Amino acid sequence: MAHPQKKLNADLEADAGQGPSHEVRSAISEGLLREQALIEPKFLYDTLGSSLFTAITQLPEYYPTRCEAEIYATHAQAMADHIGTVESLIDLGAGDCVKAEKLFPTLRPRRYIPVDISAQYLDQAVARLRRTWPDIAITALGLDFSQGLRLPSSVPPAGRLFFYPGSSIGNLDPDAALAMLVRIRNQSPNGGLLVGVDRIKSRDILEPAYDDALHLTAAFNLNMLRHVNQLLGSDFDVNDWQHRAHFNTEESRIEMHVVARRDLVLTWPGATRVFTAGETIHTENSYKYSVEGFTDLLERAGFRGIRHWSDQRDWFSVFSART
Repeated sequence: MAHPQKKLNADLEADAGQGPSHEVRSAISEGLLREQALIEPKFLYDTLGSSLFTAITQLPEYYPTRCEAEIYATHAQAMADHIGTVESLIDLGAGDCVKAEKLFPTLRPRRYIPVDISAQYLDQAVARLRRTWPDIAITALGLDFSQGLRLPSSVPPAGRLFFYPGSSIGNLDPDAALAMLVRIRNQSPNGGLLVGVDRIKSRDILEPAYDDALHLTAAFNLNMLRHVNQLLGSDFDVNDWQHRAHFNTEESRIEMHVVARRDLVLTWPGATRVFTAGETIHTENSYKYSVEGFTDLLERAGFRGIRHWSDQRDWFSVFSART
């Protein structure tokens, strides 16, 4: 990594031979010991998890990627006109960087800063980008931006556009989403935000997107247990668990869980937990918003000049907001 700041994510620390940090192990352990056990969704994204998610975006059931691509293809110039000059494009949860790259010809950023928790996967994408776009200065950051985001001094404050695609903000509960939006606003004086947001829809559209016929999402969810074994030293057996996804209408969110297939005892250094058959570990939320609801969230975070564009079916929206 070109950036010298403290390595914050578990993947980057492991790559450097340090092993996961005490904070990472403590966070996972505390989540597993809660009454409703949980593992934070950021731990879905080791190298294999990132590759599986890329495959999920190609599934016929997984509409968000296609809907968002339709919006950019149709409205990219209108977005560019609203955004103005982009000195630095900061891509949160960049993954394979493909979404941001498609905007390069229209937004014409001078700098590109992809940020992702899976540092090794990000390195592979950035190597490709540097060959294809030699005129764009690229600084890759392998870190967990949910815990804070301090940009390197080489990224000037003016002209920052934060790009947060794929409805990833839906993984945060509304209070945490508001706090994230405030952090972004504070990092981009006289800048902006371009964010993808999944819309509220019927259960028969939403649930198959998170529980596909090929079971790729199940593999993605269960791979988290292997990742946690590496980070925590736990003894998850993937065969003891199964994937479950359902739409919680009261909370307006998809919930993903792994469900114990049998009574079992999970152990890791310093702790033990008994799971009974049918008991779950909550692994991810994906909140769905109305246009009015997300506009209100942006306004409460201090953004102004808010516009949005949607696909033809109004299943997904992209918001542009100024600071």
